[in-house]
Amino acid sequence: MRIGYARVSTEEQNLDLQKQALKAAGCKVIIEDQGISGGQVMRPGLAEALGRLKKGDVLVVWRLDRLGRSLAHLIEIIDGIGKAGVGFASVTEAIDTTTAGGRLVFHMMGALAEFERGLIAERTTAGMKAAKRRGKHVGRPRKLTRPQVQHAKELIASGKESRGAVAELFGVDVKTLRRALGPS
Repeated sequence: MRIGYARVSTEEQNLDLQKQALKAAGCKVIIEDQGISGGQVMRPGLAEALGRLKKGDVLVVWRLDRLGRSLAHLIEIIDGIGKAGVGFASVTEAIDTTTAGGRLVFHMMGALAEFERGLIAERTTAGMKAAKRRGKHVGRPRKLTRPQVQHAKELIASGKESRGAVAELFGVDVKTLRRALGPS
């Protein structure tokens, strides 16, 4: 069975064009999301459409951007349904993963998405290294300031307070305090 999925971002937009194209593409069932951005991963209509798919079915959209905004999200959805034995077709882009050519186009898109993720990771790593070289703290903000760590060391060294009591005083876990104090 061919199951259609149609989506528009606002309540004012009309689904008629998409529904007509999906019917012409052989969809007997068309599930829709009205007034929901493609950037939203969780969409009731999409969840329903994905839930109805069975092995041998084909999920059909009018255009790729109706299914999702990011290439990574598209790849995730299409890869997931592909593993379940479900095909995918996009009417406008003429992609049909039930054919060898359609799978080739889809895999090329996946390779480009993976390449893009790799570039982003490399730029992120380079940016973090550059920030560290400039003396910037990279990562989550520290729970304890330097003066607090120094005060904690003094309290524990004096023998007046235990690590647990000092951690409670500063509102952190004992493990957090231990990491902040460094090797003993």
